[in-house]
Amino acid sequence: MNLEQLFDLAPHGPDVFVGEGHEYPWGGLFGGHIVAQALRAAAYTVSDELLPHSLRAYFIRRGDNTQPVRYEVDRIRDGKSFTTRRVVAFQDGKAIFNMSASFHLEEDGVDHQITMPNVLTPELLLTDIQQAESLQKLDPERYERLMKAHPQIFEFRPVGKAIYLENRNSSPLSHIWFKTKEKIEADISLQHQLLAFASDYSLLLSATLPHRKELEHARMYYASLDHALWFHRDFKIDDWLLYAIESPSASNARGFSRGSIFDRSGKMIASVSQEGLMRKYN
Repeated sequence: MNLEQLFDLAPHGPDVFVGEGHEYPWGGLFGGHIVAQALRAAAYTVSDELLPHSLRAYFIRRGDNTQPVRYEVDRIRDGKSFTTRRVVAFQDGKAIFNMSASFHLEEDGVDHQITMPNVLTPELLLTDIQQAESLQKLDPERYERLMKAHPQIFEFRPVGKAIYLENRNSSPLSHIWFKTKEKIEADISLQHQLLAFASDYSLLLSATLPHRKELEHARMYYASLDHALWFHRDFKIDDWLLYAIESPSASNARGFSRGSIFDRSGKMIASVSQEGLMRKYN
């Protein structure tokens, strides 16, 4: 499957599109995949001159990766410089996801940003898969689950130990470089969808960093509850991007994380925030 096919949508009437989920070991859908497909559905209904600048999504029900997903787009507003769309995703006639997205015609204005964190460059780091290789002998079942859950179209290089391998408590800060494995000739719309997909990776897990000892042997259920993404500047998804993540709070079985994404020159390209469920079960 190529990158374009990952988010394929088939038209099913005016402003209605149907996509397929992909298999994950937990049996549900990956939140980033649903966000990316919903963004594609919305983009199909706006002019090519308009680019997404923000989206806000809620995950309403657990998805089923064996069932198709129906995306219905509501053309809320078509303005001169801003256009707004609402997308609701359905399975078996029930809403599983809701997203609002805003598109903006590019224009001049003031410009500033925060400074990119000073961390090791990706060339000096192992991929998360390389870090996990020891599990092939120590815990082959866990290794297989991790490989099935891993977004194989992307390469991730954590600055430090991959969070899912960490067993020591630390401050709720993480940095991870990522890019697509392939060099791609993608239009800007697909670039945005791929970033939306990747932005859901490792975000919620950063909220577990102060609690790794406690959670190491606990049975946990993790699920994204909401997701917000702002696109600030142009980028290339097939060149290294740095995801700087912090988790200011976790309480009531919910973890809150936010992140900033930079290209390797230090340009800030996007901001992300998410609250997710972190529930222990017996």
